[in-house]
Amino acid sequence: MLLAKPEIDTKHADRISSRLGVTREVDFLIRPDDDLREVFGRHRARVRQDAETALIPTSTADVACLLIDEAQFLTREQVDDLLRIVVLDGVPVLAYGIRTDFQTRAFPGSRRLLELAHSLEELKTICRCGRKALFNARLVGGRFVFEGDQVAIDELTADRVTYESMCAECYLRESGGRVG
Repeated sequence: MLLAKPEIDTKHADRISSRLGVTREVDFLIRPDDDLREVFGRHRARVRQDAETALIPTSTADVACLLIDEAQFLTREQVDDLLRIVVLDGVPVLAYGIRTDFQTRAFPGSRRLLELAHSLEELKTICRCGRKALFNARLVGGRFVFEGDQVAIDELTADRVTYESMCAECYLRESGGRVG
C-alpha cells in the first residue's frame, strides 16, 4: 500500500494522524501541479524494484492499494488521475476527505470525487449536541467565522484556526441562519 496526501495539508507535516492518535508517515506528498498518475507510477516502480532486490515473489511485489488522505485538496485533474490509476493501472484507490468547507461549499476535489467514485462510504461524525454532524465550522481564536479563504490550516498566529463538526441546527445557530 502507498499512502499520500496533498502538500497543502501542512498539519502533521508529512504524516497523517487519525482521531485515535495513530500516526504514519506518507509515502509521498502531492503538489497542486503534480500529474498524480505519473507520481504514483514512480513510487510504484520503486516498490517493485525494492521487492525485486529483496527477492520477494512477483505476485506480491506490487502496490495493493493507494490511500489518499485529505482528498478534498486534490485538483479536478488529480481526481481524474485517480480514476486512471484504478481503471488503467488496476490499483484500488481509497480517498478520504470532507465534502464541503466551512461555508458549506464543495471543495473542487470533493466535487469531482463524488462525480467519479465507484462507491462512497460515509464516516459519520457527531456534533457537540449528539446529532449527526454535516458541516465543518471554522473557529479563529476560539470564535466562529463564516467568511474567508476556502483553505486555512494551522496558521501560526495568535488567532489559531480550528474546525468543529456540527449538525445543521447548531451550524445555523452559530452562523445566524447563514448558509454559504
